[in-house]
Amino acid sequence: MHDFAPPDLERVAEEVARALAEDLGQGDVSTDLVADRPAQARIVCREDAVLCGGAWVEAAFRALDPAAVISWHYRDGGRVGPGATVCEIAARSRALLSAERTALNFLQMLSATASETARYAAALSGTGTRLLDTRKTLPGLRHAQKYAVRCGGGINHRIGLFDAVMLKENHIAAAGSISAAMQAARARHPGLPLIVEVETLDELDQVLSAGGCTRVLIDDFDAAQREEAVRRCRGRQALEVSGGVSLESLADIARSGVDFVSVGGITKHIRAVDFSLRIIEGA
Repeated sequence: MHDFAPPDLERVAEEVARALAEDLGQGDVSTDLVADRPAQARIVCREDAVLCGGAWVEAAFRALDPAAVISWHYRDGGRVGPGATVCEIAARSRALLSAERTALNFLQMLSATASETARYAAALSGTGTRLLDTRKTLPGLRHAQKYAVRCGGGINHRIGLFDAVMLKENHIAAAGSISAAMQAARARHPGLPLIVEVETLDELDQVLSAGGCTRVLIDDFDAAQREEAVRRCRGRQALEVSGGVSLESLADIARSGVDFVSVGGITKHIRAVDFSLRIIEGA
C-alpha cells in the first residue's frame, strides 16, 4: 500500500450530496414501501482490484442516516480479491436502500481508477520513471479521481488550469515563440511551476536555452528522438513523456531514462470494478 494524501472531506460531502440529489429527486418511491428499521449490510468485491472510495461510501450512508456505522475490512489503497467483504454497514434500512447505488457508483469508479493506475505503476516499478495523471478526468470528479490515482501509486499532475503554467502548441503559436511564451509565464506567474510541451528536438533546444522550466514534455516522440531528448536534458532538465503511451510501451519508455510519463488512460480508459451490496439482517 502506498502513502498518499487523504481526500478533502468537505469536497467529498459536496460530491455525494450532488449524486444523491440526482438519484433521489423528490424521494425514493420504492424504498418508501419498506419499513424503516435497523438493518445491516455488507459490500462485497467480485474481482481483483485496488480499493478506493471509502470516504464517499461513508458520506453516502451517513447523509441519509447520520448514525450509520461502517466497519472496514480493507482500506483505500489495499488490494482486494473476488468474494472479499470490504465493509459492513449498520444503518436504517431505508438509508441502506436509498444510498446503495450512489455509494457503489463512487466505489466502483474510484477503485477502477486506482486499479488501472496500479497496473501502470507496477510496470514502472524499479525504474526511475514516475507515473503522472492528466486532466482527462470525469467532469465534476477530478479531485476524486486524482485521489484514486494517489491510491494506486501514481502522482498528480496539475489539478487544473490554475495551479501550473503549461505551454502547449497553441499557447506558443499565440505568443509568437517558445522564448516569448516562457518569458511571459515567468513574468506573470513567477511562483507557479512552468511546464512546456515540445514537438521537435529543435523546440527542446529552445526551451533548454531559455532556461527556468520546471519540466519539459515531449509529445509523440519516437524512440530515437526520446533517447536523444534524454541525452540533451540529462543533468539539466526534468523530462516528461506524453502521447501514445500504453501499458506495453512503458518498459521501453522507462529504459530511455525519462523522469516522468503522463497517462490519460488511467482516468479515462477505465472499467468499473464489480461491487455489490447485500442486506444481511433486519430489512
